[in-house]
Amino acid sequence: MDKLRWGLLSTARINRAVISPIRASKRSELVAVASRSQANAEAYANEWDIPRAFGSYEALLADPDINAVYIGLPNHLHAEWSIKCAAAGKHVLCEKPLALSTADVDRMIAAAKQYRVVIAEAFMYKHHPQTLKVLELLKQRVIGDLLVIKGAFTFSLARSGDVRSLPEMGGGSIWDVGCYPISYTRLVAGEEPIEALGWQVLGLTGVDEVFVGQLRFADGLLAQFECGFRSPYRAWMEIVGTAGTMWLSKPFKPETDNWIVIKHGDRVESIEAPSQDLYQGEIEDMENAALGGKPQRVPLEDSRANVALIKALLESAQTGKLVSLK
Repeated sequence: MDKLRWGLLSTARINRAVISPIRASKRSELVAVASRSQANAEAYANEWDIPRAFGSYEALLADPDINAVYIGLPNHLHAEWSIKCAAAGKHVLCEKPLALSTADVDRMIAAAKQYRVVIAEAFMYKHHPQTLKVLELLKQRVIGDLLVIKGAFTFSLARSGDVRSLPEMGGGSIWDVGCYPISYTRLVAGEEPIEALGWQVLGLTGVDEVFVGQLRFADGLLAQFECGFRSPYRAWMEIVGTAGTMWLSKPFKPETDNWIVIKHGDRVESIEAPSQDLYQGEIEDMENAALGGKPQRVPLEDSRANVALIKALLESAQTGKLVSLK
């Protein structure tokens, strides 16, 4: 293969995020979209100037000319269709969360190996230059030894019937937005926590609409995060060290005007991070892995660990007990 020829599995709104970076890349081409009806697929294909339209997901997978699929389906369908894509010989870029259980992630890992394809979770921020700059600065110990990591991702979800409010579809704020500060914390810490404690406020449908969690790591590092559907939009990360603090006002969706703020006492330094299309990095990473055989920046084992931690936090919130992860 010298190019990834992409198909979009569904006409979900999130597709808009990857259409431009796919088309901007010389090693990718957007060739098809599938919906559950031919009429919907054709309307979407006409709107976005996509050459082929399929009236079922199975029809797209049967097309031998398509070798990569982007999955923006509801959470509960991620594992099922990732595995079906792999069995059809397609590489997969699947929206987060990769799956709703570690057992499903294990099935996806097995499928990727069996069918010799790449399956990747679409955590776009991990590929962005701002995130890479943060990791570089922390490696240089600009704020000393890490003590505490804090983060939040919230927004007001007002639409009734939204899939994020439906438990049978993998709804809940921790799966939708909480997975970001959780994964960012793990990335910065460079290790997995040993204890997890969670609290949640449930909505009328039974999913968590407010979630607050705490983590403890073996070396004494502590972390806190908040996510939810009831408060206004907030997205930030704070990393506290023995010699200073680092603040990020756009940690999960950095695009333009990206600044990393570092404080040493009263001295404040703002470091500008390079700008890049938010989703360009994950498309390039898929190309490097699928076409060049390079290691993935977000390997499936990392995705599995994030799912395991979310499940542990939910268990803690449901039982009222601290969960050991040793």
